[in-house]
Amino acid sequence: MKIFDTHLSKKIEFTPLVDGEISMYVCGPTVYDLAHLGHGRSAVSFDVMRRYFLFKGFEVKFVSNYTDIDDKMINRANDESITVPELANKIIPEYAEDYGKLGVMIPTVQPKATDYIEGMIDIISKLEERGHVYSLDDGVYFDVSSYEKYGEFSGQNLDELQMGSRVDVKDSKRNPQDFVLWKFKKDGEPFWPSPWGDGRPGWHIECSAMSFAELGEKFDIHGGGLDLKFPHHECEVAQSCAVFGEDSFAQHWMHNGFIQIDNEKMSKSLGNFFTLREIFQKYDPRVVRFMFLQTHYRNPVNFSDVLLDQAKAGLERIHNFYRYYADLDLSTLPDGNGDGLWGKECLESFADSMDNDFDTSGGLGAVFHMISSINSMSTLGTLTSDQVQSALEAISAVDKVFAVLIPENETIDDEIEALIKEREEARANKDWAKSDSIRDDLKSRGIELDDTPNGTLWKRV
Repeated sequence: MKIFDTHLSKKIEFTPLVDGEISMYVCGPTVYDLAHLGHGRSAVSFDVMRRYFLFKGFEVKFVSNYTDIDDKMINRANDESITVPELANKIIPEYAEDYGKLGVMIPTVQPKATDYIEGMIDIISKLEERGHVYSLDDGVYFDVSSYEKYGEFSGQNLDELQMGSRVDVKDSKRNPQDFVLWKFKKDGEPFWPSPWGDGRPGWHIECSAMSFAELGEKFDIHGGGLDLKFPHHECEVAQSCAVFGEDSFAQHWMHNGFIQIDNEKMSKSLGNFFTLREIFQKYDPRVVRFMFLQTHYRNPVNFSDVLLDQAKAGLERIHNFYRYYADLDLSTLPDGNGDGLWGKECLESFADSMDNDFDTSGGLGAVFHMISSINSMSTLGTLTSDQVQSALEAISAVDKVFAVLIPENETIDDEIEALIKEREEARANKDWAKSDSIRDDLKSRGIELDDTPNGTLWKRV
């Protein structure tokens, strides 16, 4: 199995630290506002990885955090005249709801930063003992010059390093890239006691403390959006390795690509920003998940309604195939001899794609190839019951990873079912006027019919 390690900038053979077990830490959101498309893309990307490890028989410990103390949290809470904990308690359930609609599994552990303050203070104390920190009037800082490899993780030249969006420029710092570990309290802000004075943690120290507490000094994979590679993950590496040693912390790093709008990165400042809730008003969340699956996780997604419409059509094709053959009376087909089953070939192709750095687009290609092959056999009259059974089993197996291919349980009332049968009789009698009339009537009731070579399929619209 190969994965692309973004620290090494190359694809490598993946071997877990402990045979049969996977430990993953994925940076979660700062919970000051609703989840946007970028959050959804990252959540689905790493959910698929987790599911595929489970599919292959690994035991997976998956940790993904909530950042519930941060400048943005404080500013938003002040704007809404509520406390920071009240804001977190309001927003966290919204994330859980949106991620649930996307089919994202609940993490094994979902820590909140404010529950790990003691661990953060302990790491900062160890950094201080090793000569990596200094204090200014507003907080305690990590001295990047004390860690000679700072910049290597993200491929930055320390002399030419540009300031990251969440690194404060302060004239009194020893180096412009030095980052805050502990911020001294200000009026009206939450604070905790520490050896350096009352205050709150800096952003970067939070994930180092939470990952250490839940996964230990070494774990298999650290993930997140590509925008976190610098400065957040660079700083995590520096402070963690400075405390626990160079061979500690995450053994491999994986990052998902950006969401783009008209080939530009999605950003509030550019006015091209969409929350998941806004998209869910127009498209089923399952379609949104399928849209993410169509693109390899490392590639950018150039978001548009056209892309969502394509995803909707592709997902409906799979759903219609599954509905039709799941309802088919297999006793009407010959048994077959079990040779050359398309379902078996689909699973082999799916595994080959996913073993190649979680190539979901290739995995979906295997499913669509199987569907085309089964439909062709049906048209030619050569379809056997074992081919149908193997195809349904293959979709069920793949869906343990993709979690969107099997249609949700849908029922129609007796009246609708009777109308569909009446229309089928009209078509058999070539009574096209009656057939069209029933089709229009059903459409007005929210039922759309699709006449395929394999029979008439229905769906809700």
